Amino acid sequence: MKVYLAGPEVFLPNAREQLDKKIALTRAAGLIPISPGDLAIPQKPTRHEFGLAVSEIDEHLMNSADAIIANLTPFRGIAADTGTVYELGFMCGRGKIAYAYSNVGADHYARTVAYYGVEPVRSADGRLRGPDGLSLEDFDMIDNLMLDGGVERRGGVMVRCDVPEAERYTNTEAFEECLTLLANRRS
Repeated sequence: MKVYLAGPEVFLPNAREQLDKKIALTRAAGLIPISPGDLAIPQKPTRHEFGLAVSEIDEHLMNSADAIIANLTPFRGIAADTGTVYELGFMCGRGKIAYAYSNVGADHYARTVAYYGVEPVRSADGRLRGPDGLSLEDFDMIDNLMLDGGVERRGGVMVRCDVPEAERYTNTEAFEECLTLLANRRS
């Protein structure tokens, strides 16, 4: 089974090392890893054209995969990396097997409340709202309900782990749990 490995690891200073570690773990689980960065991207005349080439290659890689494991650890804010979110949605939309994880134990609601720094209030319509008046999702989910729902409706699992902040993007415990679950599913 070919597994697309999605996540913000590509932005890390040690990206290649971290990707190679996840690739080795995927192979050890008896699965075939497909990772962004697996194919060389030819230079293009503009940054925009280069970005489009990266997107095209990543979609090609996803189309060749049977499943995805998405790292939904909050990145640059309270929610998952937007590129990873796109990749998970793309794979779910194609009917592929989906698993995901977060290395932050707090759910989306708790992270949103922490972002605001104050408890939400219940408005006249019964919804919990932040100080900006916007309603908050409170579903005990890793991230937005569409991400958790997309994974679970395809028989996958959302794994939540709480690791030290210094290990947020390098700890592989939750990733390895996803690998085990996916490998056992295949058996």
